[in-house]
This record gives sequence, C-alpha cells and structure tokens, in this order.
Amino acid sequence: MLDTKHKSSYIRGMNKLPLKTRVQILSMLCEGVSMRAISRMTDVSINTVSKLLVDAGEACAAFHDETVRGVKAKRVQCDEIWSFTYAKQKNVKTAVAAPEGAGDTWTWTAIDADSKLIVAYLVGARDADYANAFMQDVADRLETRVQLTTDGHKPYLAAVEGAFGADVDYAQLVKLYGSSPEAAKGRYSPAECIGARKTPVEGNPDLDHVSTSYVERQNLTMRMHMRRFTRLTNAFSKKFENHAHMVALYTVFYNFLKIHKTLRVTPAMEAGLSDTVRDFDWICDLIDARATKPGPRGPYKKRA
Repeated sequence: MLDTKHKSSYIRGMNKLPLKTRVQILSMLCEGVSMRAISRMTDVSINTVSKLLVDAGEACAAFHDETVRGVKAKRVQCDEIWSFTYAKQKNVKTAVAAPEGAGDTWTWTAIDADSKLIVAYLVGARDADYANAFMQDVADRLETRVQLTTDGHKPYLAAVEGAFGADVDYAQLVKLYGSSPEAAKGRYSPAECIGARKTPVEGNPDLDHVSTSYVERQNLTMRMHMRRFTRLTNAFSKKFENHAHMVALYTVFYNFLKIHKTLRVTPAMEAGLSDTVRDFDWICDLIDARATKPGPRGPYKKRA
C-alpha cells in the first residue's frame, strides 16, 4: 500500500493521465496482458501501471466487500487455485532478497452455481487459518441456506462447521485418479481421473448437485484473464500485495463487467446485485471516489 505522500503524488499524476489510457490499462490487465507489455503499448511507465493497479485493487476490494452481501444462492461451490509470488516455495530459501509473502500463493474462491457470481475470495496460504477466514466470509455474504460443495481438502471440515454450524447442506467431492501412461507424463500432466466420490458431511445435500465443475471452470477463466496465473512464464507476481490487488480487480471485472455467454448478462445482474453492465470507466469512477482530495489552501501571506 502506498504511503500518504506517494498516494497524493499518484492522484495528481492520474489526473493528467487521460481517462482513455486508464481504461485501456485496466482492460488490458483483465485480459491477461503483462504489466511491462502494457507499459510499452500505452507508452506509460511501469510505475504508473503498477500504481493504477494498486488503486484499482483497493477500490474493487472495498466495493466487493460492501456490495456482494445478502446473496440469495442455492448452490455454492468452493475451490483453491495455485500460483506463486517471487519464487516457488521450494526455491524461497535460496532466492535472493525474497520479500515477505514469497512462495506458494493460493486463491480461495466461492461461486454461486446458478448466477456464476464469485461470492467470496481470499488470497494467501492453504492452511486451516485461511480456510476458517474464507468460509466465515462466505457465510457472512449469504442470505439463504445453501448446498455447499468443496473438494476433499481437510481444513474445510472444521471451517464449514465453524462458519455455518448445522445451517448448511454440505458435501465433499473427492476425485479419484489412476496412474498416468508413460506417454502422457509431463510437468503439468495430471493422472487420468477415473471417478469421483461424493461424501455427505452436514445436513441433507442432494447428491445430484454435488459438484465443483463451475468453480473449476472459473479457475480456468482466472488463469486466462490474469497473466500472473499463467504457468511457465516470467509473468508471475513479484509482490504478494500486487497479486491480491489483481485478484480484487479481476473479481469485480468478472462479476460486474463480463457478460456470461450462457446467462447473457453479468453474474451480478443474474444475482440481483446490479441492474446494468458496468464498464472500465465505472471502475475509474470507483478509484476517483476513493482518491484523497487536496485540502484547502492556507491563508496567503504577503512577503515582508
């Protein structure tokens, strides 16, 4: 996060940057273009792109937190998607000047299976503390009792119990994998999925709707729209904070700007949280609304 001095300087600089350029930068960030490529294509400095991302992330995180509440969902699916910051976890110890937050970076997501709305997200580790915080956030944003499906990640069990108690129909979907043929083995070639085990955990979940298909498809959409999630490139996040800012920007873009091809409206419209398709000009308005306004000038003093 920028300090007050740099924040004010950024605001003055953004006033000079045309709205068209700001919109172009934000749209390219959400279409999987790297920050340095954006810098070259828009003819602005990499610092300007980075500062705009920070302010967009902060504005979008605040908007999501305030707006995506009272969601009337029936079926919610949760999952985690992996990425890394600065270096992969196994290389952090030997990395030069690794910052705080370096290593594996997991993004937890919860999606409404009907409206395709991202109800909640959390960026961090994949441990019990984050599972508890994530599930509590999911529960706080829902207005109705839901059928919840997660994978077999063990921390979910206590986290769901702590957040929902008995007021949920919860099941886990555990995929079963066979051995991969020698010809199919590779760095990112998973074993063949030979089936799935559906396990009721709480309440009375309908086994026909125990699925993580929608949230897993959303994970793919995240990888396509955020360059930081692309595998086998040097576009990975160098700072944990910037990774979180990009996820916040993407979430608002996905919920309020991106028209779902099947629904033909945005997920926020389908969920009743918006009455129109938003655009990047609107995100710029969110940023400007949070900008620190200059204070009144002091009294004029005549030189002696």
